[in-house]
Amino acid sequence: MSASRHIRRVAVRHLLAGVLLLSLTAGAAACGDSDGRSARDDAGRAADVALTGAGASFPYPLYSKWAADYREVSGLKLNYQSVGSGAGIEQIKAKTVDFGASDAPLQQAELDEAGLLQFPLTMGGVVPVINLEGVRDGQLRLDGDTLAAIYLGTVKKWSDPAIAALNADVELPDQDITVVHRSDGSGTTWIFTTYLSAISAQWKSAVGASKEPKWPVGVGGKGNEGVAASVKQMSGAIGYVEYAYAKQSAMVTVRLRNSEGGFVAPNSEAFAAAAANAEWENAPGFALVLVDQPGPDTWPIVGASFILIHREQNDATAAKALLEFFDWCYENGQATAVTLDYVPIPDNVVDLVEAMWTEQVTAGGMPVWP
Repeated sequence: MSASRHIRRVAVRHLLAGVLLLSLTAGAAACGDSDGRSARDDAGRAADVALTGAGASFPYPLYSKWAADYREVSGLKLNYQSVGSGAGIEQIKAKTVDFGASDAPLQQAELDEAGLLQFPLTMGGVVPVINLEGVRDGQLRLDGDTLAAIYLGTVKKWSDPAIAALNADVELPDQDITVVHRSDGSGTTWIFTTYLSAISAQWKSAVGASKEPKWPVGVGGKGNEGVAASVKQMSGAIGYVEYAYAKQSAMVTVRLRNSEGGFVAPNSEAFAAAAANAEWENAPGFALVLVDQPGPDTWPIVGASFILIHREQNDATAAKALLEFFDWCYENGQATAVTLDYVPIPDNVVDLVEAMWTEQVTAGGMPVWP
């Protein structure tokens, strides 16, 4: 995007922000309806629109908070259902929702076949979590090969020499490891197994990267929520979840060895370090893999979460309201994203995304955005 175009876009946003401020001020001075809605909600276009989305549980804590915050300023009613990436892809293809969400990006050929556009809305880290008596958060260290061996079922006990060699200062019990994985089609699983495939040749040949792999061992949990709950309930368990779930549930996370040999704790700075080298402009459909990235402070299991929408929209008003919500998330929702330990999408990528909206999102053959 040219500098002049960027300046014009920023100027328009500042103008819209000023109009919104005046509207809110006027609304505060006016009496509300009997149901409590403000005058601004009555007048606003978004207040009369209800939208639905479905898909990845990975970003659910953030998307639900964004939807609630945006409703406060716009009146838009948006319901996001955490059903897993696989179900989200199915529902947007079937046109039963206004947008789908997936942590496993679709390839350009599949997008074209379904008439879909794809773009990243946030990024975050996938973290191993454990339930091991006497072991504190961040105390246990693992590397990718050992983690893969645990999920392959070849490392069966917490006292196994492969784990002990990485944790000379940790008292490890002679206890069976209970492996927990997703039972549904999952983008979080795709990110996790993509990492294991990048690190372990044995995992790559035996299982590979998939939203629904054939797990060699373990028990399943539905959604990030289900995996977190199962790990918390079973002594000796290990699972993998998006970091917000681990943090909100006060779960015990592990340190992982990254590509430069350091053992790194999961946090927003380590996730952002993984995203720093991403070359979005060269990725068709913005489909990037962010696992095992370089950098001494980089967390090795990071992924983007993608939105899926139809190129040709049935309802221009609803389509415009949907894109305005996503635009607000990019422009005004990033402080919330950081608070919940997600990684904001870089400004240059937002420019690419919104240029795509302008050029490719239509309703009745007419452009929807801006």
